[in-house]
Amino acid sequence: MTTPDHLPRIDLTQAVQVVRDQLMAAAATGAGQELRFDVGEIQMEFAVELRRDSRVKGGVKAWVVSADADTGSGSAHTHKVAFTLKPKDARTGADWEIGNDGPEADLSGFGTAG
Repeated sequence: MTTPDHLPRIDLTQAVQVVRDQLMAAAATGAGQELRFDVGEIQMEFAVELRRDSRVKGGVKAWVVSADADTGSGSAHTHKVAFTLKPKDARTGADWEIGNDGPEADLSGFGTAG
């Protein structure tokens, strides 16, 4: 169960970053709206393929593979990774809200070490 060589590989870091980017975009789009949403726990699950990579510290990299990949004889090389994320505002430590129009709606420092 490998990712075809003609498809770009997505590593686990990139997959999580896409979710973070899209949540921030949703918050920016929802600023000023009367309806708001609390962002609760985000459960993520991926099928990953572990490969040795001499460019990576530790030598192993986890690549996300297609969810519809078959579970035939190649499945010995893939693993299921599941985890839960709970978004927090990097400045206040508070739970995050989409659609917040108060002073905390400024996203310029969200996610940065401070």
